Amino acid sequence: MFPISAPAEKRSLPRVANWAVIGIFLLLLFGFFAQARSFLMPVTLALLLFFVFIPFRRLMDRLGIGAVVTAAIVSLGLVVSVVVIGFVISGPVNRLVENAPQITERLEQRFTELRSNFRGIERAAEKIDEIAGGGAPKPEPAAAPDATPPDATLTGTLSAVPAPGTPQPPDQQIEVEVNATPETSTLASVLNLGPAFVGQIIFTLFLLFFLLSSGDLLYLKIVQSFDSMREKRAAYLALREIEDSLGTYLGAITLINACLAVAIGLAMWAWGMPSPLLFGLAAFLLNYIPYLGSVTGIIIATLVGLFVHDDLFTPLMVGLTYLGLTALEGQLITPYFVSRRLQLNTVVVFLTVALWAWLWSVLGMIVAVPLLVVMRVLADHIPGLEKFGNFLAGEDPPALEDEDEEEARELVEAGDEAETAAEASAATMVLATKE
Repeated sequence: MFPISAPAEKRSLPRVANWAVIGIFLLLLFGFFAQARSFLMPVTLALLLFFVFIPFRRLMDRLGIGAVVTAAIVSLGLVVSVVVIGFVISGPVNRLVENAPQITERLEQRFTELRSNFRGIERAAEKIDEIAGGGAPKPEPAAAPDATPPDATLTGTLSAVPAPGTPQPPDQQIEVEVNATPETSTLASVLNLGPAFVGQIIFTLFLLFFLLSSGDLLYLKIVQSFDSMREKRAAYLALREIEDSLGTYLGAITLINACLAVAIGLAMWAWGMPSPLLFGLAAFLLNYIPYLGSVTGIIIATLVGLFVHDDLFTPLMVGLTYLGLTALEGQLITPYFVSRRLQLNTVVVFLTVALWAWLWSVLGMIVAVPLLVVMRVLADHIPGLEKFGNFLAGEDPPALEDEDEEEARELVEAGDEAETAAEASAATMVLATKE
């Protein structure tokens, strides 16, 4: 057996080594999230929906309706909602498909007009390139008339070369077959991802059905894993606060997004934009993504306006209208209706959305904020994570039990009054010497 050192002789790893281990663990964790996205995305979405709908299951249980029936109602309700949304947008989408040739012609014409407006800038850039290249434009290399595409594949069979002096058979020829690799279009990519996307939706619905139909089994198993009654009670209260916070946040955001969709749809109709219903639905879905969703909607509306309208004033006003409505929603309406305890640090929200977008694409951006809400609640109930929860909170987080927040605010306010780092050091030194 290997000798075991006494506890007094144990030496802890250096701090640098500890941070290196933590960094390696984080890299492996993010790699696992990225590689297992096909499994983790529906599981995460099903768990979030479980916390959202469990108050409804509890209400139905008080009315005498079983958990299985409630789970079936919720699952079928989600399916019907998706089908209704698809039916509503099917008309505008069909019109877009039918008018695709006219739309393509109009886009090409509008692109040519816009390019002619910037022709002066292109000529100036060409002159700069000529001056940088020695004063004369470089001639473009002529392409071979019968050049084989770079992605083509040549296949065939070559016969043996006859020896010198041997006559060539008259019927012998070389056959070459050229197979060009077809380019992958966006529609083909979407169709290829369709079965996987539908499979994830089905997996999410089935998992949500089993979670809801099991009643309080998940809560019982989580609470049962703790030892003392105090810990069991704290775990149960944390679960209840998670479902309350998620229900409050997602309920308020859904209602606000619906009102925003109606306002943007009416505004796009007033400006003469095509398919205002699609703009409203896009605004409803994109607004679940903080910051990036509204920016994406503004860009899409402005670009469509540029290709639809002949002038530049109307597309500009379309983009400003979209910006004004989303700014009103984000700066006034949402902070008023969303509970203050659910407001989060804007920098943390933006970085979290970007991180989950990199890991899980669009769905990652949608579940980023609900996951932050869950982490915010857990940080308030897990000892030692109070400061982390305070970091996740918004501009006016709840006061901590100790004096750290008051001291930090006093220190920052004293440092803000100084103009240079040296003056800030002197101003904060006065506070540090009070201890």
